[in-house]
Amino acid sequence: MNTQNKMGIKERIRKIIFEADTLSGKAFDIGLLLAIILSVLAVMLESVKAIELEYGDYLTLVEWVFTIVFTIEYILRIYITGKPLKYVFSFFGMVDLLSLIPTYLSIFFIGSHSLLIIRSIRLLRVFRILKLARFLGEAESLVNALKASRSKIIVFVFAVLCITMVMGTAMYMIEGGENGFTSIPRSIYWAIVTLTTVGYGDIAPQTVLGQALASVIMIFGYGIIAVPTGIVGAEIAYNKKDEEISTQTCPQCSAEGHDVNATYCKFCGEKL
Repeated sequence: MNTQNKMGIKERIRKIIFEADTLSGKAFDIGLLLAIILSVLAVMLESVKAIELEYGDYLTLVEWVFTIVFTIEYILRIYITGKPLKYVFSFFGMVDLLSLIPTYLSIFFIGSHSLLIIRSIRLLRVFRILKLARFLGEAESLVNALKASRSKIIVFVFAVLCITMVMGTAMYMIEGGENGFTSIPRSIYWAIVTLTTVGYGDIAPQTVLGQALASVIMIFGYGIIAVPTGIVGAEIAYNKKDEEISTQTCPQCSAEGHDVNATYCKFCGEKL
């Protein structure tokens, strides 16, 4: 009987923490998001010297309160998950852990608490709260498109790297050290900055031939920027799915993204 009660309590906690289908689950996630927002806001305010000098102690206290709350939440997530290690090494599991470490590190290392800004990543949970199933579906479609196009993107990046090396070397030969192009690596850096249309302006060609080459690289850069977008866009169009995605999580592996009518988890096979 005790075991059954324990399992029943564990299941109720799991539904509250991991799912947004119930009123209590939605309330929990909304409260969690508010806590994350306030925690991130506290870190941001603490970076302002005037505010830190006057309210630093209060902000530190607030941060520790949130850290304790998030630590309890993290422990509960591990406790109620059928496969704790799978959750710990999942995307949100790693984010949850990394969002806790800086506060404890700040005891030994001054300034490490600023890394708590990573908690803002946890705001991605808002998709579960609002039950925007179509956005979850689009996210899955985007991930699949990126995976399918990764080989093309790798080839494209390698080609761009070769172009910048050639262009940088050519500019080094044309301009030379007297015009700021003191080495081939520095010239390649200039080529990357120019090709990506960033244009810091810390190095600029002075000769007519160098400026002509720079003009070619700038124009070429506009075309290059569009290529990865086209590759991924084509994959998204090819792999477009209109399937409705549920916010239900697997009780065993805590995975999300199941179809609405799914009976078993498509990741571990556990009954939903």
